[in-house]
Amino acid sequence: MEREIILASRSPRRAKLLKQLGLKFIVYPSSIREERQLKRGCAKLVKRNALRKAREVAKKFKRGIVIGADTVVLVKNRVIGKPRNYKEARKFLKLFSQYPHWVYTGLAFIDIEKGEFYTTYEKTKVVFHKLSKEEIDKYLSAHLSLDRAGGIDIEGRAKKLVKEIKGDFYNVVGLPLNKIKKLLTKFL
Repeated sequence: MEREIILASRSPRRAKLLKQLGLKFIVYPSSIREERQLKRGCAKLVKRNALRKAREVAKKFKRGIVIGADTVVLVKNRVIGKPRNYKEARKFLKLFSQYPHWVYTGLAFIDIEKGEFYTTYEKTKVVFHKLSKEEIDKYLSAHLSLDRAGGIDIEGRAKKLVKEIKGDFYNVVGLPLNKIKKLLTKFL
């Protein structure tokens, strides 16, 4: 019997990435509001948020595997989530242009029938080219994205802004695919 996979996220990029793995799943977004206070480290923050999301969704099902995820960007010990507006997106892009940043994605897997869960995270370093004010404004006027951490579409036009990525590219998009594949083999 094939086990149902439930993605506790409304991110279209996460759903697209899971489809690339050839997985059949349903999307059931969590209504949990993510914490953004960096109290005990970025890895703990994203794992805790991912688990909170997965637990909320798991309560609504009798069986299956729930996948929760949370992504933030860390630059100069500051947590960057989704920009609220153009002005904040511009500020984020200026920071990314000046300093290396790290994309953290927390993952939580819950096996509803067994009542077991597992959390982990992925960390990827991203270095942008130095961008002028005009380059930042030009990018944002055409590609403003308020629905992703940092407001950057790394898989789209933002590729040109990137000088270097160290780690899992797909983590920057929204889900570390290699880690997901390995973990699903344990749960399925």
